[in-house]
Amino acid sequence: MEDEYFVALDAEDALSAAGFIVVGVATTAEEAAELAAASKPDIVLMDIRLAGSRDGIDAAAEIRGRLGIPSLFATAHSDAATRSRGDAAAAPLGWLSKPYTPGEVAAAVSEAIIRARRGGEGGA
Repeated sequence: MEDEYFVALDAEDALSAAGFIVVGVATTAEEAAELAAASKPDIVLMDIRLAGSRDGIDAAAEIRGRLGIPSLFATAHSDAATRSRGDAAAAPLGWLSKPYTPGEVAAAVSEAIIRARRGGEGGA
């Protein structure tokens, strides 16, 4: 999981450099839900693999259901079964497959925010 944390920090740096306000990095579903509740971001960039017993799909579904905040999944785990489960549970704004460049993550977040503001779901 340590390498995933460094990937998250790289994404945080890329998003900050692109002008986004990043409210933090969470390593567990519980931390993600608490951070989202405290800071009310426009969207959540969520990895499927998290530390602890719950994964990012569970966290994204909770955050969307409880707070109305949509997610963009950024993950190396985007097989058909995972995507189907994620789409059904969390209705994400899209999927960003790892590995990605700083420009790709910034562009995906920008597009997801536009979709969120339009009330749309789904995407690449």
